[in-house]
Amino acid sequence: MLQSNFQNVYDKFKLEFFRRIFELVRERDGSLSAMEAFSIEVIHALDEPTVGQFAEFLNISQSNATYKVNNLIKKGYLKRQNSATDRREYHLVLSEKYYGYTDIMRSYVKVVMDRIEDSFTPEETETFARLLGRISDELMPEAGALKSNS
Repeated sequence: MLQSNFQNVYDKFKLEFFRRIFELVRERDGSLSAMEAFSIEVIHALDEPTVGQFAEFLNISQSNATYKVNNLIKKGYLKRQNSATDRREYHLVLSEKYYGYTDIMRSYVKVVMDRIEDSFTPEETETFARLLGRISDELMPEAGALKSNS
């Protein structure tokens, strides 16, 4: 029952995410392709990675990663920022254009979170939040460390 319920919730979030991506990637000048939308989400989750870190996480070549990054920069969703510690290295920083796009993407999570807070007691909600934190921090090492959105 736990696995089935979790899979249902995960699939619903995923389907809503895909639906919203396809709404956003309509053929128009400067729009993101589906692959670019997925790439920018990975860059967001990795929190200002280098191109090498992005490539390593996706298990793709450095040249493939550079190509994807350059397209995202040309479309205005991403910027390069020199590293404070090594001026030869740069990090991938999301632009304001990205944040306009991502607000649409993340709005469904907010809707569901609001419904959780309306449907459960504060104690149940706090327990759920703690469990999600432990799942993320302790039980999903393959996904890597994500920045906290709290």
